[in-house]
Amino acid sequence: MPATEGLPDRRKPQKPKVAPIDNVHMDELLELVVEYEASDLHLCNLLPPVMRIDGELKQTRYEKFDPTVVQRIIYDILTDEQIQRFETELELDCSYALRNLARFRVNVFRDRGTVAAALRLIPRKIPTIRDLGLPAVFERIAQRPRGLFLVTGPTGSGKSTTLASIINHINLERAEHIITIEDPIEYLHDHKKSIINQRELGEDTHAFNNALRSALREDPDVLLVGEMRDLATIKLAITCAETGHLVMATLHTNNAAESVDRMIDVFPAEEQEQIRVQLSNNLVAIASQQLLPRAGQPGRIAAIEVMVATSAIRNLIRENKAHQITSIIQTSAAEGMQTMDQALRDLYQQSLITYEVGMQRSQNPKEFEKLCAGEG
Repeated sequence: MPATEGLPDRRKPQKPKVAPIDNVHMDELLELVVEYEASDLHLCNLLPPVMRIDGELKQTRYEKFDPTVVQRIIYDILTDEQIQRFETELELDCSYALRNLARFRVNVFRDRGTVAAALRLIPRKIPTIRDLGLPAVFERIAQRPRGLFLVTGPTGSGKSTTLASIINHINLERAEHIITIEDPIEYLHDHKKSIINQRELGEDTHAFNNALRSALREDPDVLLVGEMRDLATIKLAITCAETGHLVMATLHTNNAAESVDRMIDVFPAEEQEQIRVQLSNNLVAIASQQLLPRAGQPGRIAAIEVMVATSAIRNLIRENKAHQITSIIQTSAAEGMQTMDQALRDLYQQSLITYEVGMQRSQNPKEFEKLCAGEG
């Protein structure tokens, strides 16, 4: 049965792939992901392989995979050590290289007693800040010698790609020692002007906070923390910024104000005032992003809220008034700032997204409507 039947015909025509499911190898499925420029591949019991293309899930036309087939296909790309770890912990994050075509972030998990997996495509070419159409202020942030820079947003919003482009910019422009701590390693960076050491959770270190603490003794200039998941990691990230390093990290938050509150709220009440002071002194900027379908053409585009830590923003953080941050962003375009609704307005006015998508993804639909009408 043709594996590509029913998928978008905007891609380069290919000879239909036909294979008995017992002989299917993961590489064949991942070749489809690359061919159709999908972002993700999902494998689970009683479904054919499913790809996410431009944000939408599309079933391939393989026969439905049974649990034996799914487990065989997934285990074929894992090492014995990874299989043992998965069967002990019932979760596994790792990466997989498809020859010279692409790399994939792999998450293996249990689903009602069967093995399942989600694989995310990581392009081999690291995009530049300009390739991604990121705000110009990002290049200035990349030049900062110290401080804390956060990229936030939901899962699948392009945070890792944004940070990879900034690391790449530093690598091309300055001679620095860059250490990344990732789960797993996604984009592979070559040494250019900078030295880059990439450490993977589970393979090179047991925990983000352990690796971050160790990094302080490894003569770093720039530190990338894949995700700030707990109090210890957040505290160490702020400390590293305070001791003269540029620290970049991600959070699963939707805007700058929420990000500030999230970092402070993980601390015990008696420590929060001190953390507010430390954060206000060391925060460089927060970028909150989401990916949107492009209007009238395939692909997706990022809408990004940008908050730069000006003296006004620092005062709000110190005074526990993070809820007022959005109003400062709204009136600080000269500093490179923009709210999510302003970013969506700009994308709509450039015909890059539809009005309906802008309304759907706006944080304040009434504000977005006013901005589009020229009232904001």
